Amino acid sequence: MPECFKRLSGLLVGLVVCLPAYAGLSSGGGGEAQFPPEQIVRFSKKVERTLADKGAYVAIVARKGRPDSELPEGIHFTHAGFAVYSEIQTHDGRKLPGYAMYNLYQRDEKPDSSHLVQDFPVDFFSAVQSLEAGVIIPSPELQKRLLAVIGSPTYTALHNPHYSAIANPYTLPLANCTEYVLDVVNAAIYQTGDLRTIKAAEKKFFKAQPVNVNPIKLMLGSIFSAEIATSDQPGAPETATFETIAQYLLRYDAGAEVLMVRAED
Repeated sequence: MPECFKRLSGLLVGLVVCLPAYAGLSSGGGGEAQFPPEQIVRFSKKVERTLADKGAYVAIVARKGRPDSELPEGIHFTHAGFAVYSEIQTHDGRKLPGYAMYNLYQRDEKPDSSHLVQDFPVDFFSAVQSLEAGVIIPSPELQKRLLAVIGSPTYTALHNPHYSAIANPYTLPLANCTEYVLDVVNAAIYQTGDLRTIKAAEKKFFKAQPVNVNPIKLMLGSIFSAEIATSDQPGAPETATFETIAQYLLRYDAGAEVLMVRAED
């Protein structure tokens, strides 16, 4: 393990990611806290230590914002974003190594729109339903490319603010947090910021998650909720999820690793 990450693992002990309202999901940073702040802090540190121990400069991290009983079949996590190894400035002005979270969040005041936010693991996990995280650690080469994209104007240019909880990842009109993660990943893989090129590659190689929900409920949701739209779904609805992105990278990114982090482990 690189020396910087050994140092990071020790320092973290002392330091204080989009399927929203559909089926009760939320991809934003808000929500009601289900755990005491000290538990959130401990769990966030554990996730950071796990990333540091793996030597990850950038990883995809997912959280669960709703109970399993409220999630469509095959979907375990509700939000994903990028954890990027960074220099973090503390409240007292010190600069310490840690991870910053790069997210696409749905706007609370305008649920059919999203914006890009940079926050930290303790914010990311602040309102989770369970203290568990899904983690994808890309290969070292893909991490290097991801860092280049995240640090460039391409990262912002790829953002489509027109939000749908069940956005079709193969089309351009609408997007959600997991589709955005997938687009950034493919921008890094193919070293392009052209969304049409990225979508063509996704259609060819990426397998989306079917959204198995009663069609009547889906229709009613699209009528009464601004954050649910089906205009980009030519057939049965499907979307990108943490799980399908994990399967995609395990297949096409040699050296990628997928793991779970739980508070009780």
